[in-house]
Amino acid sequence: MNKIIFISGATSGIGKATALKFAENKYNLIITGRRKELLNSIAEQISETYRVNVLPLCFDVRKRAEVEAAIKSLPGEWKKISILVNNAGLSAGLKPVHEGEYEDWEKMIDTNVKGLLYISRNVLPLMIKNKSGHVINIGSIAGKETYPNGNVYCATKYAVDSITKGMRVELLQYNIKVTQICPGAVETEFSLVRFKGDTVAADNVYKGYKPLKGEDIAKSIYYVCHLPAHVNINDMVVMPFAQASTAYIYKTM
Repeated sequence: MNKIIFISGATSGIGKATALKFAENKYNLIITGRRKELLNSIAEQISETYRVNVLPLCFDVRKRAEVEAAIKSLPGEWKKISILVNNAGLSAGLKPVHEGEYEDWEKMIDTNVKGLLYISRNVLPLMIKNKSGHVINIGSIAGKETYPNGNVYCATKYAVDSITKGMRVELLQYNIKVTQICPGAVETEFSLVRFKGDTVAADNVYKGYKPLKGEDIAKSIYYVCHLPAHVNINDMVVMPFAQASTAYIYKTM
């Protein structure tokens, strides 16, 4: 059986691009998402195009019982996961703390922090049993530099940074590598979700410069997963050339 990669949040953006990149290189895929029809459609498309096995798991990473049930349901041959990509994440709203909406905060914390933990808690024992693996946590430049009105979103990505460091120490004895990849501005559904469907506001985020694409991060993930056994990329920050920091992007128009 081909090597298996588990990718959360695989219905769009970085997750989908990562699924395509690894399928192209003959990995079998476990892909997860909340949108069942879209998830199944992507699984079918990948399977037919690349002739690999794809197992779609539809659940919400914020719901611990759903995560546990989905991963426990894995058939025996699918439990030999080589790579875990904790990609599912989102941002909701862009307001100062004193105007923040509780629902937005809870959505970000539940998805970006607790969702990552729920999946890791259920997949890592499988890797430990196999005494090998590689965990890729998708952080953000927002987990390195806090920007105005990004308060809680940035806090969740700082948490991912800290959790990643903890994982690296704790999993080393089991021959499991741990890498964090921190993108800058990537043109995905991210801003559309943040601005709650406001396409004008979302489009304006990426005007006047060339942002990263999901494919750029997928290539970075593939790269760090295919280095010699004695080499590990602990932390990788990937930015569009036009972006110098979280708060400064040079726009030409």
